[in-house]
Amino acid sequence: MPFTVTDVPHLPDGFTSTFTSRTVQVRDLTLHAVVGGDGPPLLLLPGWPQFWYCWRLAMPDLAEHFTVIAADVRGVGASDKPATGYDPLTLADDMAALMTGLGHDRFAIAGFDLGMVVGYALAAGHRDRVTHLAVAEAILPGVSDFPPPMTDPARGDLMWHFAFNRLPADVNERMVAGREEIYFGHQFASKAATPDAIPPHAVDVYVDALRDPAALHASFEFYRADQGLARVREAGPLTIPVLTLGGELSGGTFVETVMRLVATDVTGLVIPGAGHFLPEEAPAAAVKALLEFLV
Repeated sequence: MPFTVTDVPHLPDGFTSTFTSRTVQVRDLTLHAVVGGDGPPLLLLPGWPQFWYCWRLAMPDLAEHFTVIAADVRGVGASDKPATGYDPLTLADDMAALMTGLGHDRFAIAGFDLGMVVGYALAAGHRDRVTHLAVAEAILPGVSDFPPPMTDPARGDLMWHFAFNRLPADVNERMVAGREEIYFGHQFASKAATPDAIPPHAVDVYVDALRDPAALHASFEFYRADQGLARVREAGPLTIPVLTLGGELSGGTFVETVMRLVATDVTGLVIPGAGHFLPEEAPAAAVKALLEFLV
């Protein structure tokens, strides 16, 4: 199975002594997570275009306080990659079933980028199961204001991939296939605080994962799918504690503004000097914020 805990390079020292790969059968697909540590369960959800590996630098410190479950949603990493099922509500149901399969009834969530969208859908759709929600660096489709296609250059450079990723498969998938390092390499170089903030060896891991045609298809299906968040929002705002994190050089206070539209108990924090990829650009600051919020 590629991209499990024993298949990826440059893990922190002692990582595989603490963490192991686990799989759970959920309906007709197999979901993968890297699990380790001791304490209350904490579900970590990855950002696009990444998988569990994006949390690797934060996981050892978090495992001193929590049973850490760094999950691969369907379509990424070592989880199955079906052709369909990439809307947030289905992804949230997958993660709820994964946590049940791992023996966790109630748990906290930390979700970054795509993981923020899935985390909100999970907390809103399974309100009896989620105790705390920490989210970072994303919009909520149908809730957040979305900039027009022709916007100022800085915002356009940050957001243009939303429109591209929603194009039909015979356009964007054909354009990117065989050139994954160009398209996805640009995402990491342009959205981090500096072009080399995500080291080349990590970018190579993500790009290699996306060379699988099923993974490439899934990476765009996250954007093409019907988002459906209005259905869980109808139940009212979240009342659990919510922490929002933004990079000073990326989302800033935007995530806090968005989550105050859907939750009543929100604490916001901006991480200085960081760009979009908070778990890798600022793992120590992210861990500190999570521990202060959760412990």
